[in-house]
Amino acid sequence: MLTLSSSRPAASAVAGPPSPAVTGPGTSGFYRYDLDGLRGVAILLVALFHVWFGRVSGGVDVFLALSGFFFGGRLLRVVLAPGASLKPLREVTRLVRRLLPALVVVLAASAVLTILIQPTTRWETFADQSLASLGYYQNWELARTASDYLRAGEAVSPLQHIWSMSVQGQFYIAFLVLVMGFAVLFRRVLRRHLRAAFVVLLTALTVASFVYAIIATNTDQATAYYNSFARAWELLLGALAGSLVPHIRWPKWLRALAATVALAAILSCGVLIDGVNEFPGPWALVPVGATILFILSAANWQGPLPGPNRLLATTPFVTLGSIAYSLYLWHWPLLIFWLAYTGNSGVNFVEGAVILLVSGVLAWLTTKLVEDPLRYRKPAADVVVPVKPPLRTRLRRPTMVLGSVVALLGVALTATSFTWREHVSLQRASGKELSGLAARDYPGARALTEGARVAKLPMRPSVHEAREDLPISTIDGCISDFDDVSVIKCTYGDESASRTIALAGGSHAEHWITALDLLGRKHHFKVVTYLKMGCPLTTDEMPRVSGDGRPYPKCRDWNERVLPELIADRPDYIFTTSTRPWHTRHGDRVPEGYLGIWEVLNEAGIPVLAMRDTPWLTKDGGRAKNPVDCLADGGDPVHCGMWRYEVLSDENPTLEWVETYPVLKPLDMSDAVCRPDFCRVVEGNVLVYHDSHHFSSTYMRSMAPELGRQIAAVTGWWVPQ
Repeated sequence: MLTLSSSRPAASAVAGPPSPAVTGPGTSGFYRYDLDGLRGVAILLVALFHVWFGRVSGGVDVFLALSGFFFGGRLLRVVLAPGASLKPLREVTRLVRRLLPALVVVLAASAVLTILIQPTTRWETFADQSLASLGYYQNWELARTASDYLRAGEAVSPLQHIWSMSVQGQFYIAFLVLVMGFAVLFRRVLRRHLRAAFVVLLTALTVASFVYAIIATNTDQATAYYNSFARAWELLLGALAGSLVPHIRWPKWLRALAATVALAAILSCGVLIDGVNEFPGPWALVPVGATILFILSAANWQGPLPGPNRLLATTPFVTLGSIAYSLYLWHWPLLIFWLAYTGNSGVNFVEGAVILLVSGVLAWLTTKLVEDPLRYRKPAADVVVPVKPPLRTRLRRPTMVLGSVVALLGVALTATSFTWREHVSLQRASGKELSGLAARDYPGARALTEGARVAKLPMRPSVHEAREDLPISTIDGCISDFDDVSVIKCTYGDESASRTIALAGGSHAEHWITALDLLGRKHHFKVVTYLKMGCPLTTDEMPRVSGDGRPYPKCRDWNERVLPELIADRPDYIFTTSTRPWHTRHGDRVPEGYLGIWEVLNEAGIPVLAMRDTPWLTKDGGRAKNPVDCLADGGDPVHCGMWRYEVLSDENPTLEWVETYPVLKPLDMSDAVCRPDFCRVVEGNVLVYHDSHHFSSTYMRSMAPELGRQIAAVTGWWVPQ
């Protein structure tokens, strides 16, 4: 993870750390072995918390601050050196030699494990994230999918952890351009004031990034977590720490106290702070500030290090720090592939210990056999100006062969990822005619509601078509995303009709638009949408995102806007969901926040077509069970489904509230989805779900006749058939 450090003396790279002493930053041979040890502690925290606790330890933030200190400080020393020549290409080459080889090896191994372990429906996501990792924009790929409700239920990626490396890579290039560009423009003008100008510039950028991080975290923390601009202050603060090093004149007792406090804060961060829901906001100051304090605790110090620094400068910690980058790369994919292989949501102590042990062995091998040979150049012993050997001789060198193999792996990964994406795109292209499937061959829900005969034909949509088998409102952009609190209204069905059904709520209301649109055009009513991702109509003070449970204040804000607008528009009926699964136990329920909505609509006299919610395919206390992945992995419609009693109560919970709120008109399509005892994931040759809890549009079309019968019985707008 932490990818760069100050220049290590060649001898010590082989012989190990010398006696724990530190010289000043301007001295030849300056090296902080205690910071190598801190890097080792940080990677250990990251791995331990990932494997056993499922929490953020703050170790990543320690890495970012150290990266800023090492890389930023070294680059500033280069440009501030009198008469120094600026060679950005050399710096970029150094970055490539340091960053890419180990990354390519881990990506190649992960690609093989993906093919062996993961269902083919997960291969496209791996291809996307493999390209994002190689291109160092993985953090933006994750930021995009974090706010994409349609992908929120996907399995965790084995490459998810590479977001932080992408942040570092982007910072290195941006910092390189900034520092060298500033030096080229102002070195002759500012002269001896150039250092002070850099401090002012970096301070301003640090403050700007920190303020942006606070705003972004309050606006959409899940996206801000991966945002390079919101993370930049952590690296910039590390770079600024380098400017303070020459000025530290603390007594040894104060240094020891500072190091102790800093190390204690870093070790306790994962336990005391919920980083996954708080970072990169103000709480990230704890691990970052502690790292800066630890850096300064032994800065500009002659002689034996203070106690905590001396401890981290010992061989075990320094050795762990030397393999930190590779260990960070290996531990996460091994954990995710093991969970995918076992089907469990977590690991026990023995499994976790084995994963960490294997990760450590692979990290050591990667460091010794790949990283170090390509990172370090062997110095010439006694030859001042070595004679350049012929090209044929150079090509036979082990490092040249190793570099070529790594380069070929990278090319193969890129080509394979693009090829698979193209293959899936071609597979999906056939999904455009899903709306024209013959009802005789693909009866879908009619096999349950009407006893329609089912021919032996391939399931549609296929596992590769399912992901794009979406409601038309999603395709048209007629649903507010997570950040948007505006009310987006679109009209479907018979747009010229005088009768109106308002379709309102989250995506579980939205997917009914496919059937409502068909019914509206046939029976002459229009459907106006009032939709927001992951946000049902509710009066909850703090709604939460289904699945990960994070606070969703934008849902509350949207509800405060949409409810008065619905009342003002006065549709003939409001169609929305009326129940929710328990997740923590069997059956479904009416959430308390829904009652507040019904109270308001009851007073306004607007009838509610209260649809019982979709049977969610969940297991293990709410963990999503994706039927598409299950089928792609060799499962069948029964194996990939759920017992009905697990997801639906014996009676529709909405019925308990009909007397209290007379405007409620309960609708229940459960018998069009589930059999009397079981909910299969394929009925009438049609895939029921396109993920773990949203209907495929193809199956929804097959439910239109039964939905029409229920709506007609309530509204009296036409004679049920």
